[in-house]
Amino acid sequence: MRKSLIFKLLGIGLMTILVASCSFLEFPGVYRLDIPQGNLVDQKNVDQVQIGMEPRQVRYLLGTPLVTDTFNQNRWDYFYSVQQHKQQTIEHHLSILFENGRVAEVKDRLKSSTK
Repeated sequence: MRKSLIFKLLGIGLMTILVASCSFLEFPGVYRLDIPQGNLVDQKNVDQVQIGMEPRQVRYLLGTPLVTDTFNQNRWDYFYSVQQHKQQTIEHHLSILFENGRVAEVKDRLKSSTK
């Protein structure tokens, strides 16, 4: 009786480990969704942002920024990241700096990395 209880507990433990390990494995042929996060900013619209534009014009082209710095109201950050099939990550970070209510600088960084 005692041996059957040990075997049952051991079996339950092994099944638990097996089921938990399946979530970390990748099975061939299984489709994985791309995971987009942040603001999807079209490069055509980014190219239209010019020095001297007003904030309302930038918001019309690019939408509401993902991050507005509470300590520096003159900086808007747009960030977009997409992870494709756990192998490639694309990150697009756009910072717009304002001076006197007008666009003073546009920093556009597009980064792609493969894991």
